[in-house]
Amino acid sequence: MSLGSLAAVAAASPALAQESPLGPVEVADGVTLDPMVAARLRYETVGRDDGLDEAEALTMRLRAGAELKAGIFSLLAEGEGTLALADDYNDTLPFNGIEPFPVVADPENLELNRLQLSVMQDGTGATIGRQRIILDNARFVGNVGWRQNEQTFDAIRGQASFGPVALDATYAISQRTIFGVDSPAEHFDGDFIFLNGGAEIAGVDAKAFAYLLDYDDRLAFSSQTYGLRAAATIDLPGLFALNAEASVATQSDYGANPVDYSASYYSVRLGATVTGFGLTAGYEELGSDDGIAAFQTPMATLHAFNGWADVFLTTPAFGVRDYYVTVGRSFGGIRLLPGLNANVTYHQFDSDFGNLDLGSEWDASLGFKAGPVSLLAKYANYRADAFAVDTEKFWLQAEINF
Repeated sequence: MSLGSLAAVAAASPALAQESPLGPVEVADGVTLDPMVAARLRYETVGRDDGLDEAEALTMRLRAGAELKAGIFSLLAEGEGTLALADDYNDTLPFNGIEPFPVVADPENLELNRLQLSVMQDGTGATIGRQRIILDNARFVGNVGWRQNEQTFDAIRGQASFGPVALDATYAISQRTIFGVDSPAEHFDGDFIFLNGGAEIAGVDAKAFAYLLDYDDRLAFSSQTYGLRAAATIDLPGLFALNAEASVATQSDYGANPVDYSASYYSVRLGATVTGFGLTAGYEELGSDDGIAAFQTPMATLHAFNGWADVFLTTPAFGVRDYYVTVGRSFGGIRLLPGLNANVTYHQFDSDFGNLDLGSEWDASLGFKAGPVSLLAKYANYRADAFAVDTEKFWLQAEINF
């Protein structure tokens, strides 16, 4: 992955990979306790050209827990709480009445985020309980790490590693959403199967996947998806390294979905670092079945795809084609601004069916560290054409993990 695409993903879904424990404490012979704390303060504004007042949200999220390990066994428990310090926004909770603001999907919340038991050795084993699941780049299954409340799953997951081969299989009965314990959309139950397997050979990471979603109540999102994904780094001596990713999938109705449809998915991304700048160009298509229904990814980390303005969280029936270019730069050697990085992305959106110009979007981010605190500023500006309305968003964020 290029510098530009790395910066884009990091700005879209910060912190989870950085989450670090305070350090394991030995509580008995061969038994350790690993405390974990992560805090995030964020200011967010949303303006939409639809007559609503501008939303302003200042929210604080604290996630705390611990993992007890004894040999190949581990037990992890973690709670999560979100507090609204300024709440001029639609938090999606129905009992708050009519709020004349756009949505900021960070309601106040206090919940059990994870409770899982694992048996794992050298990448092979199983995990049962409420857990975080992020598969590949989170395009189909993720934790929605950008929002304050994390998405988790009540599931049993098995993983196996044999040399270059990796296998991953999950059966989940509940999708625990970002909307919090007071929301009617707190969780969506059903029978969900995630299958993912592949190998890294000659520098190419190739995978096949299948995602079978059979919702109990969210029937329009019940689907079966089968696909392939490949990623590789190609060295061009004397020039630069070219990072390439490609994915193709097909999706159709499944379970009790009342709509008979079939739609395709395509994604290709090329990136390189040239004279210190990360350059990325990509194309993603969430196809449509003649305008009847479109390819959906209801368990994805959606904010990381199709623009940070979040206009296309649900794919419209006519589908979406996203052409995008990212320019990024990491600045090393600046003592006052360690880890300084910046990137800008431009998106052009068209429909897959009907030849519609859906609009365009500019996204930009700037991040650096102040001691143990990660600081981030982000901006998104969507200009509508044949879909939605003009939307502008801005974020300031401080985050710390122990």
